[in-house]
Amino acid sequence: MNQQQLSSTQVTGLDRFWAVIPAGGVGTRLWPLSRAAAPKFLHDLTGSGQTLIRATYDRLHPLAGDNIMVVTGQAHRDAVCAQLAGVAKENFLLEPEPKDSAAAIGLAAAVLYERDPDAIMGSFAADQVIGPDEVFREAVSEAIATARTDKIVTIGIKPTYPSTGFGYIRQGEKLNITDAPSAYKVDKFVEKPASEVAQRYVASGKHFWNAGMFVAPVKLLLAHLQEHEPQLFEGVTAIAKANTAGDMETVMSEVWSSLPKTSIDYAVAEPAAEAGDVAVIPSDFIWDDVGDFAAIARLNPATDESGVTVIGETPRVYTEDADGVVVTDTSRVIALIGVEDIVVVDTPDALLVTTTEHAQSVKQAVESIKVHGDDDVL
Repeated sequence: MNQQQLSSTQVTGLDRFWAVIPAGGVGTRLWPLSRAAAPKFLHDLTGSGQTLIRATYDRLHPLAGDNIMVVTGQAHRDAVCAQLAGVAKENFLLEPEPKDSAAAIGLAAAVLYERDPDAIMGSFAADQVIGPDEVFREAVSEAIATARTDKIVTIGIKPTYPSTGFGYIRQGEKLNITDAPSAYKVDKFVEKPASEVAQRYVASGKHFWNAGMFVAPVKLLLAHLQEHEPQLFEGVTAIAKANTAGDMETVMSEVWSSLPKTSIDYAVAEPAAEAGDVAVIPSDFIWDDVGDFAAIARLNPATDESGVTVIGETPRVYTEDADGVVVTDTSRVIALIGVEDIVVVDTPDALLVTTTEHAQSVKQAVESIKVHGDDDVL
């Protein structure tokens, strides 16, 4: 990695930093655009011309160079490899089936530990919208410097509104760390709050959105995984050792299905915070996990007087006295007349019509479709 690839914050030991991109999950609240065969990280949801996973890679490359590892499903291997041609073949870890974030991140940590026990890894989801990239990289640089003091570090997003859809991080005492002037101890991770509680969190100035970004020495992360999820630790360690020996596929097929399905927050971050091993770097870059179609409307405000945001390569949308968002994957003509906050998602084999207010309910619709046996559209 050359000098130009470093951010303005110089971090000793940056050559031991690995950026890990977990690319899993379907994003059921974005159905029918996002599906098992084409999850949301393989889509351009911001009109930038880039898929979310490619934007994630480009954001991390100036910090990590070629030290980028991707954990994704076997079913998505070809599509992800096509998006990330710069990632070496040995840096792709393929899951036979989704097992949530603890297994994915734990496996990456175990494989990196086999290569370098002193490695520091950062986990950054493939399906988030972030900017400006320079501000993000400054926060990650501080997180790396803090991780070198034997801490698991999360990046807290300064909330812009009292969201009830995100978890929060409560800031503790300030830490005196060279190259990380923004570092604080984490007092506690807080679950998604009720509206009144969220308002208090925002007003306090000491609570941040939990974006699920973690930077940590692999040795420390695995130690907490071993203590709190021993079966998971033993499984990913066995797979990692088999990877070193050249027999990963066999051991993966034997072990992976038996691993507990849990999040990295429950398995590592929360108990580590109780032990005093977690720090936070607050930052104010733009962040959105694109959790539903209301988020797409928010990220892509209408640029003309129609009031309707339109996403698609060949949109044929006509509006009169309407506003909302249309995502189209067909050449069908769509006409909207006298409707407010409308969400229309048109694909060749499925059509969704809802409102931004009810966008979170799409997940329940997907579950109902599954119960009725219409798996061909999922």
